[in-house]
Amino acid sequence: MARDTKSIGVAFRDQFLENAEFLNCTTLGSDVVKHVPVAINATATATAAQVASGYITSTSAAATTITLPTGTLLGAALGAVSGTVFDLFIDNTAGASTVTIAVAVNGILSALAAAEAGGSGLLTVPAGVTGQACYRLMFSSATAYTFTRIA
Repeated sequence: MARDTKSIGVAFRDQFLENAEFLNCTTLGSDVVKHVPVAINATATATAAQVASGYITSTSAAATTITLPTGTLLGAALGAVSGTVFDLFIDNTAGASTVTIAVAVNGILSALAAAEAGGSGLLTVPAGVTGQACYRLMFSSATAYTFTRIA
């Protein structure tokens, strides 16, 4: 049975637009999203609301580790179910030191992220002009997600 990909795409877009206000972002056209940045400038566990904003900035002069909330808390904030996919942007362009991202309970590093965690730095975001990263969270249930860097 062939899938109607146009209908699936339209349904996804409609669901995204419905959730855009909840996630504190604005859509500008079909592929552009304007997030309201949330600052985390010291080592801390991010709240589910901070992560749900979709865009976290850091301007810290010191090395900073941002631990994501538990899968249960984040899943509840996003209304996640199995199959929910969420992108999180980290912006450290105004920072003066590295930001490291860590997962909490029910946050599982993807095979790629786990293999590279101590190597090339997929979980770190450098300071300065190259200091941006995009991470994808893919929920396997309402309370558990896999975490990987996609840009």
